[in-house]
Formats: sequence, C-alpha cells, structure tokens
Amino acid sequence: MGRTEAPAAGAETAVAGEARPILLVASEIDPVARRLAEVWGAVPPTDWTVDGVRLRRWAKGPYYLRRPTLHIHDEQLDTKLPPELLRQQPTLVFPSIHRSRQNIRCLTVHPLGNPGASAEVGGRPRSLVPTDPELMTATLRVVADEARALGRTTTYEATHHGPELSLPAFFVEIGYGDLPGPPEEEIACLARILPSLSRPAGGNRIALGVGGGHYAPHFTDLALRRRWAFGHILSRHALEEVDPATAREALRLTPRAEGILYARASDQQLPALGDLAPRLREGDAPGLVPPR
Repeated sequence: MGRTEAPAAGAETAVAGEARPILLVASEIDPVARRLAEVWGAVPPTDWTVDGVRLRRWAKGPYYLRRPTLHIHDEQLDTKLPPELLRQQPTLVFPSIHRSRQNIRCLTVHPLGNPGASAEVGGRPRSLVPTDPELMTATLRVVADEARALGRTTTYEATHHGPELSLPAFFVEIGYGDLPGPPEEEIACLARILPSLSRPAGGNRIALGVGGGHYAPHFTDLALRRRWAFGHILSRHALEEVDPATAREALRLTPRAEGILYARASDQQLPALGDLAPRLREGDAPGLVPPR
C-alpha cells in the first residue's frame, strides 16, 4: 500500500483544485515502456510510494510510476495508490508494445476489459474497466497528428484485455512488427506526447462503439474527422460472446455516453443489445476544426 504520511511540500496543493490527475504506468518488462523510461530519465519524485517505488511527476503534468510487473497482469494496481491520489480518481495510461498476428506497424489506443468469457491476457472474463472517452480520444488525435508525419497509422482497438482496475484506464501502443525493438521515431513521438497529456476541454459527443473490426476503423475515422469520442468499443467478433449484463456495463463504464453508435445497421440486431440505449447517427457530431 502507498504511504499515507503527508506528501512532499507542494504535492497536495499541486493536485487540489486541478482537473483529475493522469498517471502514466510503465512496466519494466514491456519493451516500449522500458525504452520510454530510459528516454525520460529522472522525473522529479514526490514523497509517495507504491510497493516501495517512488511515485514521480512532471511539473504540473502527469504522475509517473515504474512497475516491475507486466502491465496486463498488474491487477487492481489502483488499490495500491496513495489514498491522497486515489481520492482524486486519476486516469491510468499504460504505454505498451502492440502485438498482432499480422505484425502490423501502427500506433494504437484502446480501453481495457474482457467482453467475453476469455481472459487470456489479463483481467477477468466478462469484466470491464472504466473508460475516459475524452482523454483517450484526445490522445488518439494528438498521436495520429504526429504519427502521420512518420508514415504510421494510428487507430483505436476494441476493448480486449486487462488488467482489472476500478479507475479509468487505457493503453497507448506501438506496433513494430518484425523489428528487433521499438523504432526510435515512434518512441520519440510518445516520449513527447505522454508527459504533456492534460485534460481536454471536452465538446465531443460520447458514445459506446458497437460493431466493426478489432481495429475499429470506422470509429477511428469518426473520432479523427468529427467530434465523436468513444469509451468502450465492442467489436463485431466480441459481440458473439457479449451477454446483456456485460453490454450494460460497457455503456455504464463509458461516462456521459449519449447512446450507441453502430459500425453498421446489422450490428444492432444482436439480442444482448436489445433496447440498451438510443442509436446515434454519425452526423450527430460536428466536424473537427482543422489545426492551423
């Protein structure tokens, strides 16, 4: 358990009155997170610890914690956070390697949990983690802007693995195929972006995304072109196993969701969805203002 004595001078006031904090969690076993930790070097410490490891923070930016555990199996990490930080309900962001059968080179952003009966890569079966649609979508957009210059694709992934947490969380991943290690260009991209993450102003229409492929191209395109933000994304494949209770959880754990956006009309026919929430239309959200 984290220490409960008073934090270092200024640490409490740095949190008080601010938007909910962001906590970057870097697994020392994961090659992307390990390389990012090397690039970041010595981040200023707070007086808080988690399992004896110092919790650190960039000035007025995210908190930062290195973990010896593989992130997908770092179950209930949030219960170990210092009570002073836990009360602020931070969002946990995990940088990670992205693996796929096709060895796809891309950058991905995705929520956590297992919609179906399997939990082969962390978490519990039919157990979902709270989402942070605004922050996750803002991260997708800024990563996509930088990755485009590198000739890399950035995409959502559907909800598909742990760890199990009770705080909002998402992964930001680099897929680098057959290369022996994460490319320095992509590492430099995340090394710049993640310490600068901050709460976005909002202004998006928020939805539960249902249907489509695992890489959620339809929802990615909508988030990058229009003011849509997604929390949980249940792929067409996952819908084959989703039961009504898990579908309700996916909606509940997508805060401020106005309803469901379907990748295609046939995706709403599954019995598990029923009349869970209103069906939203793509044109319900305005287009994004292009950056100057």
